[in-house]
Amino acid sequence: MTRIFASALRRANRLMRPAKLSKAGRPVQKMMAGLMLASLAAPTKPKTTKPRKVAHKVGQSLGTVMKQLRAVQSLMPGALMPAAVDRSKARMTAPSIPKGAQYLSRTHRSAAGSRGYKLYLPASQPKRPRGLILMLHGCTQTPDDFAAGTHMNAQAEKHGLAVAYPAQTGSHNAASCWNWFRPDDQIRGAGEPAILASLTRKLMKDFGLGRDAVFVAGLSAGGAMAATLADVYPDIFSAAGVHSGLARGAARDMLSAMLAMRNGGTSGNVAPAAPPSEPVRRIIFQGDADSTVHPSNASMIVAAAVGDDTKPAKVIKRAVRGRNYSRSEFTAPDGTVLLEFWLIEGAGHAWSGGRAAGSYTDAKGPDASAQMLRFFLAKSA
Repeated sequence: MTRIFASALRRANRLMRPAKLSKAGRPVQKMMAGLMLASLAAPTKPKTTKPRKVAHKVGQSLGTVMKQLRAVQSLMPGALMPAAVDRSKARMTAPSIPKGAQYLSRTHRSAAGSRGYKLYLPASQPKRPRGLILMLHGCTQTPDDFAAGTHMNAQAEKHGLAVAYPAQTGSHNAASCWNWFRPDDQIRGAGEPAILASLTRKLMKDFGLGRDAVFVAGLSAGGAMAATLADVYPDIFSAAGVHSGLARGAARDMLSAMLAMRNGGTSGNVAPAAPPSEPVRRIIFQGDADSTVHPSNASMIVAAAVGDDTKPAKVIKRAVRGRNYSRSEFTAPDGTVLLEFWLIEGAGHAWSGGRAAGSYTDAKGPDASAQMLRFFLAKSA
């Protein structure tokens, strides 16, 4: 990566900081978010699932971004986000629900901030659900879009669980991404993790739920935020599902986030979380053909949870609907499965086994929603 390119991205990163934004600067923020998403969507074939240093060659797509960045300085207010960022993919229609179930629009306010959210209450247990799943959408998605694509409501209905879908908006991130890469949003007691933890605590109180019945899952930026919540709020969440996400500390700003997504992240960007009294169990899904979030990021999540040198107790290789996959199980001394890592051959940046009603879904491969529910509930079964 040339000095000119690094300098341009640093200037762009400074523009992305909320404190620096003026009314005229917001179009630049939107343009930068669009350039990031467009460059990350450019087809590249990952060469390995092992973490790599970010000092390696970035690739041709970032060279294209370099040319576009030169035009950023001349942008005038009113500039539009590039067409490559297709917001039409985010479905705005509420997902269908069974008779007797509820799908409510609510807002949660806390000292750290507020967010709107959708809440699914199962027909089988509308007042006293047996558990709660916090579902975190990816960039450009909405709660309705994410609910429809993951079909998590239908899975939760089978087990009498409630599902909360917090909404990230364009006022907090130009592409509606959870800000997983900012240091203040990777720690306990501050930023977006504090907002999401406060929301979860409120619902736990409302439904009379304990930690063993509370889970978090997410896709992409939402997966990265789910990984962060598992690290910094182990007293709230007993298990986490991370689909096509990144480890806490993989990035510290927009520049390092782009590099982590393209080439794989590095560790040590944030202080380590305090060891939990009881570990948060994790299930990780990753496509090995993902050109948006490099597959090595999944290996980094695994290493952070169980250690660099820990070998899986069992590796299962199977195929479903024409897709091969491997499931690696990491266990505690008593045999409890602490982590499952699902690596899906040929899968890209999409929710495995998802529905076409939502964006970023892939109907082939194992059903991530069903497998996450199985994993979440296994310990209490």
